[in-house]
Formats: sequence, C-alpha cells, structure tokens
Amino acid sequence: MTFTFVILGVVTLAGAMAAMSLRNLVHCALCLVAAFGGLAGLFLQLDAQFVGLAQILVYIGAVAILIVFAILLTRGSESPQQPIVAGRWLMGVAVAALTFGSLMVSIVTSTLISSANGPKPNVAADISVKKIGAKLMTEYVLPLEVVALLLTAALIGAVIIAMEEQARLAPEGSQSH
Repeated sequence: MTFTFVILGVVTLAGAMAAMSLRNLVHCALCLVAAFGGLAGLFLQLDAQFVGLAQILVYIGAVAILIVFAILLTRGSESPQQPIVAGRWLMGVAVAALTFGSLMVSIVTSTLISSANGPKPNVAADISVKKIGAKLMTEYVLPLEVVALLLTAALIGAVIIAMEEQARLAPEGSQSH
C-alpha cells in the first residue's frame, strides 16, 4: 500500500463522513466535492485516466456545483430543521449494517477472491482517453448531445423553480419587474 493511496483514501473517507454528518447543506456539498476529488485521485493512481478525469469533470465540475447552486438558489427563510429522532437514527444504522453485511457476504463468496491466487493473464488494456474521445465524437455524438440538452433543461428548470419560490416568499410591495 503506497503513501499516496493512504492519503487519498483518508481524504475520500473523511469527506464522505463529513458530508453525512454535518448540518449545514453547503458544507455537506463541499465535503462531497472532497470525497469526489479523492475518488478521482484513486482512479488516476490506478491508471484509469478516463474514469478519473470523468470523475473530475462530471462529478466535481457539474454535479457538485449543480448541488451547491441548487442549495443556494432554493434556500429561503425556512425554519431550521428539527433534530433527528432517535428511532430514525437507529433505522439508519440498521440499514447501513445490513448493507455492509450483504456486501461483505458477496465479496467473501465471490469467485474473484478464490481465483486471485491463480495465474493472471498478462493483458494490457487497449483503451485510452484519446480513443474514448474519438468514439464519443464520431459514433456517439447523438447520445452525448441528448445528455447535454437534458442537463441544460434540468438547470433551467431548477432556476425557474427557485425564481418562483423566491417570488412567492417575497413581500407583495418589494417585487421588481
């Protein structure tokens, strides 16, 4: 285990745990960005350049920023959230334990673990960022454009909803046209 892996793992786990435990939504979103950054670093360390750069561009550059904008645009004069009820907290811990247990059972009973000690094929991946980009710009242009339009429509919809919410919360005399 390398020192870089340990640092990236700590950053990822700390960011994820802080995103789950903090009360301020903006702080949670920024901690989620740190967790996404740690994951991108792990992917880049594993020589998965496309996945690492996609993690940076899509999740950090688009999704996390969209979450921060949505939080900031839709924040109004709402009252602070009520504290978490003890029963809900226990239910969350139970669901997390059940999920962890089922993942551990599937990992332990996996055939990959038993075949990990056997001979490994010496096959190098023939996929590069350049080849994936060429495929996206030649064969998959239509799906790429559809995704771009969908994200643009979602952003416009979020702005319209935020504007309607702001107009509804504003006093009658203070609206400007």
